[in-house]
Amino acid sequence: MEPRDDKEISRILVVNAHPDDADFGVGGTVAKLAAKGIEITYVCCTNGDQGGEESGVPQEEMAATRQREQRDAARALGVKDVIFLNYRDGHLEPTIGLRKDIVRQIRIHKPDRMLIQSPERNWDRIGASHPDHLAAGEAAIQAVYPDARNPFAFMDLKNEEGLEPWRVKEVWVYAHHSPDYWVDITETFPKKMAALNAHVSQTAHNKELERMVREWAERNAGVGGLPVGHLAEAFKIVNTD
Repeated sequence: MEPRDDKEISRILVVNAHPDDADFGVGGTVAKLAAKGIEITYVCCTNGDQGGEESGVPQEEMAATRQREQRDAARALGVKDVIFLNYRDGHLEPTIGLRKDIVRQIRIHKPDRMLIQSPERNWDRIGASHPDHLAAGEAAIQAVYPDARNPFAFMDLKNEEGLEPWRVKEVWVYAHHSPDYWVDITETFPKKMAALNAHVSQTAHNKELERMVREWAERNAGVGGLPVGHLAEAFKIVNTD
């Protein structure tokens, strides 16, 4: 499916489970869209405290470290803001509470498009299907439909917080097992790597990081039919208007 023209898109909300998820999955696309003047906000569902086992960062400092790194990475891509919902890393579930928290962010930021993780397990890329990723994706798509647009869903958001219903026009799902749209990130790949390198606690130990990420992007480009030598990120486009 072809997405809407970017000229119709003013604001984008990117919902992901952990700090660094969006930068690994959609960093090149985010940099490309931000360069067009589209306002982009990240929503990280967890605090990331279970990551970075090879970093040497003490457990009690990990959440704050990862949040700082995510803000640094976001700046490298041109992201306007990063919101942390502070759910516990490794324990995320698509609960009513998480749905409500995402609905709140949708109604605050009023995105025309959302980028979310796939709620469906990808058996070919099991690393992309961390349980937290699946939970974040499921809660996000439920928040888009039916909740965010429904004036009778979470009525306290409207009555007590003044947050009016909002209809998201489309959702781009990443890490999906059957993508149907590819974004050429050849020119923005350096920005993607700058963002990933900002996640020092997660990536500094991996001396093969750029080669690994480049190979993923080359594989995506090949599947998407882009010319040899190009790099891409892959999505499943969902019309939610």
